[in-house]
Amino acid sequence: MKILVVLTSHDKLGDTGKKTGFWLEEFAAPYYAFKDAGAEVTLVSPKGGQPPLDPKSDEPDSQTDATRRFRQDPEAQQALANTGKLADVKASDFDAVFYPGGHGPLWDLAEDKDSIALIEAFYGKEKPVGAVCHAPAVFRHTRRKDGHPLVSGKSVTGFSNSEEEAVGLVDVVPFLVEDMLKDRGGNYSSEDDWAPYVVVDGQLVTGQNPASSEDVAQTLMGMIPI
Repeated sequence: MKILVVLTSHDKLGDTGKKTGFWLEEFAAPYYAFKDAGAEVTLVSPKGGQPPLDPKSDEPDSQTDATRRFRQDPEAQQALANTGKLADVKASDFDAVFYPGGHGPLWDLAEDKDSIALIEAFYGKEKPVGAVCHAPAVFRHTRRKDGHPLVSGKSVTGFSNSEEEAVGLVDVVPFLVEDMLKDRGGNYSSEDDWAPYVVVDGQLVTGQNPASSEDVAQTLMGMIPI
């Protein structure tokens, strides 16, 4: 079982002067779910090397068992510090792809031509594609072979407008994940703010927020043919 994990390389939170990046829980929990299941995990990002960590995800009140495990795992830290380049990987070499969230993907991965082509290739080969929290932003410009948006007519979730309001970034982000998914024809649904929620439709697996990250990973693995 070979799983590709695609992380953001973007570290600027709009014009706020603050930093962003990937959300630690949304990387760590799926990473260990994959590794503990015996999967071969490959990490990539647009620029390669160390992806930027959203500093808020490293604060004490954001810690989970998975993030604490990561902080005590030099091997995992080394793997994260040396991600490969997104442009160098092919869908044919993997069984599934997973995108952790954080606000970073709204700026780079949502617009990244290599990411768009990669997702379309996974989808075209009928391989599972997973994304959690802000990471469903990566579907913004993806299309099916028939030319329609990839999420058109598909049941999906992602970081809700009310959750974005709760963190005070509605006027900072380039677009709202919920609105974008709806605009692209997706059948968006969500649970209460911060509650775990995962939606599956065909090969697409989406999670609403950080609390959904491990469930997305487990669901994604369950869709890989044995």
